[in-house]
Amino acid sequence: MHGVIKTPSFVPVATKGTLKAIPPNLISDIGTQVAFVNTYHLVTHPGPQIVAKAGGIHKMSRLNIPLMSDSGGFQVFSLAQRKRDSSTQFLSHESLPAKTRALESEKIAFDSSFKNQKAKIKHFQADVRGEEKPLVVKISEDGVKFRSTFDGKMIEFTPEKSIEYQQQIGADLMMAFDECTYYPSTYKYATRAMERTHQWLTRCIKYKNNIEIRNPKPEINSNFRNSKIVSKIRNSDFGFTQYLYGVIQGGTYEDLRKKSAEFVCAQDVDGVAIGGVSVGETKKEMRDQVKWVSDYLPKEKPVHLLGVGQIDDIADLVGYGIDTFDCVEPTRLARMGTIYQAPNIKDENDISKIKKNIQTLDINKNIYKDDLTPVNVGCNCYVCRNFTKSYLHHLFKQREILGYTLATYHNLWVMERLFEKIRDLVAKSLI
Repeated sequence: MHGVIKTPSFVPVATKGTLKAIPPNLISDIGTQVAFVNTYHLVTHPGPQIVAKAGGIHKMSRLNIPLMSDSGGFQVFSLAQRKRDSSTQFLSHESLPAKTRALESEKIAFDSSFKNQKAKIKHFQADVRGEEKPLVVKISEDGVKFRSTFDGKMIEFTPEKSIEYQQQIGADLMMAFDECTYYPSTYKYATRAMERTHQWLTRCIKYKNNIEIRNPKPEINSNFRNSKIVSKIRNSDFGFTQYLYGVIQGGTYEDLRKKSAEFVCAQDVDGVAIGGVSVGETKKEMRDQVKWVSDYLPKEKPVHLLGVGQIDDIADLVGYGIDTFDCVEPTRLARMGTIYQAPNIKDENDISKIKKNIQTLDINKNIYKDDLTPVNVGCNCYVCRNFTKSYLHHLFKQREILGYTLATYHNLWVMERLFEKIRDLVAKSLI
């Protein structure tokens, strides 16, 4: 057993098996309950076999909390937005040359030579949340083949391979392989992507269930989402049975979203995730996509919203039945010197006021050079109890690594206190 998750909960992203800038021994002090590791990145390096040989990602990374893993689908299907040269314009699937158009042929054919291929498709690389960009070779009904940008090795993701990789990584909660619909997409493409996601989900379930014949699954707490308070994540040892989430897709189309929610929630899955949101659409469109499926979400299973974690989004969407949110924002902002300024959250009972009052400051600005006040007056975290804005400003200006650690620690601390308050408001039926 890797821990207990009180919900609703924030899930910081430990992309490559690490919460950037935070040593594992500080995680319990912050109060982080669960983190999100990235299957695509761990497959490309160091490789799932090495992670498995090390005893799984928990043992290898010393992240002794429940861990979620994604399917790898977001990364490989982020090719939905293809950069044209170095400009800020994008090419949709429909505007690509016919021979490379995935919409109809479901293939992107390139030379077999890695050097030639890399040269030809450098302007078709995906913008994967600022991380390395997979070089897709072929998309088919079976899955996706792509070149690793780390060493040029050909890697294949199918529903079965995705589950196999995630089991080797050893995360407690894993996502079914899905096709992340690009934005803006046509209705035709969104339908195809949704149908393929559904087909792949049934294959993920079948593959996982065949393995579970040898390892019966322990009972999941049926009150996880209903109570929104506690879910126990139980594992025997490495090689344990893991929990599987099905992923709702459907793009920005209401009928497709509802159809997908109805299908996914009816399957033999342990949890439900909402995917394909926050991929370029407006906040209103993103909120609509969650609202459309809210009536279909199961009361007895956990619900996760993939890639969403800005404070205003959390405040507006938690009322739709979302139990967990993952996002890189708090840690990424921290490394840029953007630090959360939060009021005394514990004394506020209006989630809309909390949303409006949590602000940010840019510690890089020279106005903080001689500011000897705490980073956030009233905050009880280690950073605010011991350091001033002036010191953090100095660390960032001098590019000292400690600055990234302290800023990240503080931002994650604020997120955990925010969710403590959200859980309190849920318990009081104020959300």
